[in-house]
Amino acid sequence: MNVTLAPIPYEDKSILFQLIQLYRYDSSEFDGHALTAHGLYSYKYLDHQWTESYRRPLLVKVDGEIAGFALLILDVPKQYTKRSTAEQTNVVSDFFIMRKFRGRGVGKKVAFQLFEQFQGIWEIKQTEGNVAAQIFWEKVISQYPNGEIVEEKLLNNDHWKGKVVVFSC
Repeated sequence: MNVTLAPIPYEDKSILFQLIQLYRYDSSEFDGHALTAHGLYSYKYLDHQWTESYRRPLLVKVDGEIAGFALLILDVPKQYTKRSTAEQTNVVSDFFIMRKFRGRGVGKKVAFQLFEQFQGIWEIKQTEGNVAAQIFWEKVISQYPNGEIVEEKLLNNDHWKGKVVVFSC
């Protein structure tokens, strides 16, 4: 199984938009996202993926087939993150592997590729009710060689309700 991770060019914005629809549908049971009057899920940061230099939209493929995405915020100054006190922090903003590819190690391979490519401090948030995401990230972080949890907190405030892990690699 060949798992690849590549930047999504602006010309492929529609692909990311379609994947975000699947992602928001999957996560709506945990985060309460509702459809718009047009039957779509909104995502206010879609265009920001190409207009803000610190954002990286990445497409996941398995054997050439689209399998998901990772939306990253890289080297963000500490005032943009909720928990990390590091000067620069990488954030997994959104992470989605299609159901067809779950349970096959795809997400773990993608996460490991991200950690290898962008070493440093990471902040990874998981929505309060999304136990599967919490189990996934706990497993991935614990299995990543030379990684270390710096801080792990449960937050319940106006900005975030759920688990936040600050991880160093």
